[in-house]
Amino acid sequence: MNENLKIKKCTIAIDGYSACGKSTIAKQIAARFGWVYVDTGAMYRATTLHFLNEDVDLNSLQSVENALKHINISFRNVNGHNRTMLNGDDVEEQIRTIHVSNFVSEVSALSVVRSAMVAQQRRMGDGDLSIVMDGRDIGTVVFPDADIKFFITALPEVRAMRRFNELVEKGIPADLSTIASNLMHRDTIDSTREDSPLRQAEDAIVIDNSLLSNNEQMHIIYGHIENKCNIYGV
Repeated sequence: MNENLKIKKCTIAIDGYSACGKSTIAKQIAARFGWVYVDTGAMYRATTLHFLNEDVDLNSLQSVENALKHINISFRNVNGHNRTMLNGDDVEEQIRTIHVSNFVSEVSALSVVRSAMVAQQRRMGDGDLSIVMDGRDIGTVVFPDADIKFFITALPEVRAMRRFNELVEKGIPADLSTIASNLMHRDTIDSTREDSPLRQAEDAIVIDNSLLSNNEQMHIIYGHIENKCNIYGV
């Protein structure tokens, strides 16, 4: 970040479909301007991992509520990389597996889970620090008054290939057809759930990055942020 930049406190909400690069975008924004990045998707994935490890019955409200009492999620920067911590353990690799992906939408759809996560997310947004947060209901539920709201989208086949390449690069076994089916399944659940469904905020800036390079989309995004958040050099 340029130390000569003058920046007011700014809250950036990034929503959109799975595998559109929301987290990557959020991390790049945070790194450029020196802001705090909160990976809400990782929070739901960590919760899902905990539920799977503890054999939590998703049909039992009491079982879910009891499990939520024993979940502490935080983030740690390790050599410039955001790491998700679950009850003190680094679970960054575990939460990215297809096994967790197959259940995260069902867990995220539970109202009691969303209430618990939203409460944590809002606490992270308190104070004087600028934050960047990505998810599916950030601009509509968590921070409806965010300074800027982005809604990220891309063609389904582009998203599936991106997720496939991501897993392969990490050495995680992957099947393109399975990934495509998983993304369609998640889209349906995320968009139709009763509590905080995935939807575009009326004042969101839509970015379809199907045909955009990373440099092209970030040039557009940085321009909006610099204009809206009164960022200027001295």
